[in-house]
Amino acid sequence: MKKELIVVLDFGGQYNQLIARRVRECNVYCEVHPYNMGLDKLKEMNPKGIIFTGGPNSVYGEDSPRCEKEIFEMGIPILGICYGSQLMSYMLGGSVKTAPVSEYGKTEVDVEAGSVLLDGVSPKTICWMSHTDYIEKEPEGFKIIAHTPVCPVAAMEDVSRNLYAVQYHPEVMHTQEGMKMLSNFVYQICKCSGDWKMDSFVETTIKEIKEKVGNGKVLCALSGGVDSSVAAVLLAKAIGKQLTCVFVDHGLLRKNEGDEVEAVFGPEGQYDLNFIRVNAQERFYEKLKGVEEPERKRKIIGEEFIRVFEEEAKKIGAVDFLVQGTIYPDVIESGLGKSAVIKSHHNVGGLPDCVDFKEIIEPLRLLFKDEVRKAGLELGIPEYLVYRQPFPGPGLGIRIIGEVTAEKVKIVQDADYIYRDEIAKAGIDKGLGQYFAALTNMRSVGVMGDERTYDYAVALRAVNTSDFMTAEASEIPFEVLQKVMTRIINEVKGVNRVMYDLTSKPPGTIEFE
Repeated sequence: MKKELIVVLDFGGQYNQLIARRVRECNVYCEVHPYNMGLDKLKEMNPKGIIFTGGPNSVYGEDSPRCEKEIFEMGIPILGICYGSQLMSYMLGGSVKTAPVSEYGKTEVDVEAGSVLLDGVSPKTICWMSHTDYIEKEPEGFKIIAHTPVCPVAAMEDVSRNLYAVQYHPEVMHTQEGMKMLSNFVYQICKCSGDWKMDSFVETTIKEIKEKVGNGKVLCALSGGVDSSVAAVLLAKAIGKQLTCVFVDHGLLRKNEGDEVEAVFGPEGQYDLNFIRVNAQERFYEKLKGVEEPERKRKIIGEEFIRVFEEEAKKIGAVDFLVQGTIYPDVIESGLGKSAVIKSHHNVGGLPDCVDFKEIIEPLRLLFKDEVRKAGLELGIPEYLVYRQPFPGPGLGIRIIGEVTAEKVKIVQDADYIYRDEIAKAGIDKGLGQYFAALTNMRSVGVMGDERTYDYAVALRAVNTSDFMTAEASEIPFEVLQKVMTRIINEVKGVNRVMYDLTSKPPGTIEFE
């Protein structure tokens, strides 16, 4: 599908994905690539615009990442953000120095009138700063379009060369008019028309799958999560019974989830595909016996999943294509670009070695999570499935601190079910980024029915997040937490204490493992 393209060049910034997401929210397609991808490849892609990300380095450092200077002469509009703005200034003859005063967090920025990039932005606007270096003097030909009391060049532009730079981060929600700035860049400066729409993506992808698969046989590992579900439905719409979905129930799913997946995709479901359910609970529990370290658990669960899947695939015989629900953050976080590997057990790279297939199909590889949900709704997938809570590949195996046992799985399943039930009853489920119950490895003394108990503590987690890269603990009404606590202690055997986790990300992670 030929579409307009904005390329984000990654200089090691923590917000690289977020920049791409914000551009796509403007209905303009955007991809993240390493800063050193090379001008020839960049020219082949024919982007309408280029964005340099932030990064942790100083531009004057010996090993600092730099692009080729010729990029500024290609005639393609460029927007530099944070490190990217300093790099543009440094390479074009400006002066970049260590700032006398570093700026971090929300900062009031004074905006000059008449700027193309900042057209329609308030004269004083709040932006998110995060820098120790600053542009002391702008390069020749640039006009300063924004400043703060301690940052003389908060933003600059050279309209004649289509070069623009901001010291702050327009992509984060804390920059109040950041979306207006990015919209000005992609529409007014890059002259994009906004042709990235989900209905056309779905229609085009189904057509491409039909052409690619032809009469071939396709195998899909279905987890029941939104990514694999949307991938499976895309394939089912395109090729019907040529698709076989294998659902491995590793016994680490949420309460009743295995049956719910089978109800949607199985013989009584609404989709025209072949469905195989493998109940492998005891096998996974045996493999996890005595294992406490979270990353080891992730690897064991991931590897055993592949082994079970391989065994089922061998029974089916040779297939032409293997489907994976890989999404764009998987590609970036798995270290295929500049960014470091964040975590294991992504789809990327976890391919079964022994499955006999010719090629992989990853229909969602270009999409962020919110775009996957939009595609799911476009495909007519039930809303409760599309908006199902994010769930880690290793399942409850990493929401149980310490060794995993069947008894602990039941405890956390029941506690989590009660928590989600009360959140939904209170009508606050749609406003939360992610929420779940986890089982700590702590046991403590309690009193129930005038008797001493020595049982586990359950931790409740709920966060607000727009991008899952940063998150803050949600303010769940106290009366809701009280109901959840009372029900868990009364209804879940083996629990005598319930706690609420207030930790943000960073320093914590969203998952409790």
